[in-house]
Amino acid sequence: REGTKKAHTMAENTGFVSCFLKGVVDKASYRTLVADLFFVYSAMEEEIGRLRSTGHPVVGPVGFPELNRRNSLEQDLAYYFGDNWRNSVKPTSAAQQYVARLHQLAQEAPELLVGHHYTRYIGDLSGGQILKNIAQKAMNLGGDDGLHFYEFDAISDEKAFKGTYRSAMDTLPIDQPMADRIVEEANEAFHLNMNMFKELEGNLVAAIG
Repeated sequence: REGTKKAHTMAENTGFVSCFLKGVVDKASYRTLVADLFFVYSAMEEEIGRLRSTGHPVVGPVGFPELNRRNSLEQDLAYYFGDNWRNSVKPTSAAQQYVARLHQLAQEAPELLVGHHYTRYIGDLSGGQILKNIAQKAMNLGGDDGLHFYEFDAISDEKAFKGTYRSAMDTLPIDQPMADRIVEEANEAFHLNMNMFKELEGNLVAAIG
């Protein structure tokens, strides 16, 4: 958290996220983001699931399946694009770069996937309900339709779960140089997320004038 504080602040200050937090949400931009996240999480969950199943000593302990978002994102995509959504969505260029980075790390330095895992899932878990409420009001959505991404049905106590996750991180069999590399990769994860947000800013500016 300390090592990514600056990147976290920079991500929050991108135009898309800043507008989102103020309740300015363009539905077309938002559904593009949901599609991008589907491709990112599909790649991450494919690679981390594989590493966990083969007993990888560093990735395995944090690969909690109850965090997985792919199924939730599929429900949201069906809401925004219809039942034939698989033929309607494709990743933006920034999402393609993000996906490529995840697959590259899985082959070359899988330990570094921990940085991406932490950045995305703990961020989702920590701010999910706030972001869900903002999106719900801004886009006049009822219930959980289009917002399943923010619901962690398999986690009953988010605070307790984050404690469990933190303990798993603290006991990973890594040395300080590897810990530093993971923090560095977590900052890269923020950078890749910011690139996706910046791609959406053009749509948002056009929508709100």
